[in-house]
Amino acid sequence: MPIDIQDITFLSKDDFRTKISDLAAEDGAHCVAYFAVRGEDSYSVFCGIANDFSHDIDVQATKIGLSEGLGSFVPEYNHMHMFEREMHEQYGIPFANHPWLKPVRYSFDRHNKDNIPDNYPFFSIESDELHEVGVGPIHAGIIEPGHFRFICEGEKVLHLEIVLGYQHRGIESMMRGTPNLKKMLTAETVAGDSAVAHSLAYVSAIEALSGFEPDDKLRLERCIALELERIAIHTGDTSALCLDVAYQLGQVACEALRTIVINTLQMWCGNRFAKGLVRPHGTNYPVDAAICNKIRENLYEVVSRYRNVAKKLLSLPSLLARFEDVGIVTRKQAELAGLTGLSARASGLERDIRTSHPFQYYQQIDNDMVTEKSGDILSRLKQRISEIDRSFGLINGFLNALEQIIETDSAPPEYSPRLKPDRLCFSLTEGWRGEICHSIITDSSGEISFYKIKDPSLHNWYGLALAVRNQDISDFPICNKSFNLSYCGFDL
Repeated sequence: MPIDIQDITFLSKDDFRTKISDLAAEDGAHCVAYFAVRGEDSYSVFCGIANDFSHDIDVQATKIGLSEGLGSFVPEYNHMHMFEREMHEQYGIPFANHPWLKPVRYSFDRHNKDNIPDNYPFFSIESDELHEVGVGPIHAGIIEPGHFRFICEGEKVLHLEIVLGYQHRGIESMMRGTPNLKKMLTAETVAGDSAVAHSLAYVSAIEALSGFEPDDKLRLERCIALELERIAIHTGDTSALCLDVAYQLGQVACEALRTIVINTLQMWCGNRFAKGLVRPHGTNYPVDAAICNKIRENLYEVVSRYRNVAKKLLSLPSLLARFEDVGIVTRKQAELAGLTGLSARASGLERDIRTSHPFQYYQQIDNDMVTEKSGDILSRLKQRISEIDRSFGLINGFLNALEQIIETDSAPPEYSPRLKPDRLCFSLTEGWRGEICHSIITDSSGEISFYKIKDPSLHNWYGLALAVRNQDISDFPICNKSFNLSYCGFDL
């Protein structure tokens, strides 16, 4: 629920540090949002610590002068390093004892007007026996810009540094002061393969800020769309993994199955990526009995065929040799890096917003989390296989519940509801990559004055960098595919 800004106690810097440290030290705790809002003569700094066991989000705040800094939490809680680096690059806020305040998206020292665009502080090792390999930002395929710099000893990767930020789109600024329909369309494009997840995060926040409670039919429809998106991407990623190890049969089979899923979304709302499907306060595409039956029919075919492909994949020695014990991220590394979603669960870290902080119709069911333990490419493949099965079960349950209320009237969307003034709202969803957080602050007239988006790729790119350590550089493509992270979701 939205929090009245007046109800938030702004602590001293010392008390803020103590409180956040105590909250983050609890079992099952991690930071979901940590950002600064610039005022006329100070920064208001907000931090949200989620606890997966208590299902709470504790919000703390402090104010600092424009020339002041804060103590870094990173020496104690490494997963907070991205938040602090982002605040430093955007505002120049110093964080004492942070190990390395490197840029997140911008060219180095971007907050200074006299920055030099080619002075990025790459990590380096002085040695005659090592060499560096640079890949990108321009790539051979149809791919977004990103630079990958490897430090190698022969063919073995000792370190990978990933530099993004070549296409800063200004997404967050477009969520302020623009027409509400444009805000909705912008939310859908944060990450093109997560249109449902990001639009649902936006819509959930708008509805909470306007005091609107969606009915069960609307909640069910949204959850069905979210799980269809999950199945579509996981089948597509399975295809990509098969392609990179030259298993063409698995590649084309999974591509065909993904097509069935996204065509099902097109049948439902006219768009294969489900754009236009999730809208505030209502829907333009209510589900009827015919759509219910078609979803069920298509999914049964997809999952039945996918299970056969998966069984084959997990029995091919040539494929297992490329996936097993390759690209390992341990549970401890996943926790320290703040990994979320599939990337975390494949390493045994139980992190799923549908379970820990349920939203929409997930609040009315028990969602059994599935995890793997090994943290290698094979685990990430097996995690996808398990999650497709789990999503199939969830959708069947949602369809059964929906059929009981299928005749309920559906309201059209409302794009300009009146939002509560002077509120802070965190909106969490579980996209197929993992935890998504949209943070909104409204001003005294109820207009959006601040908007912050956290895509799971913000943390999970670091998981890829960890995965390729001590691997042959030729294993990088399959390690990369096993995560399938978003450039544009990171580069906001």
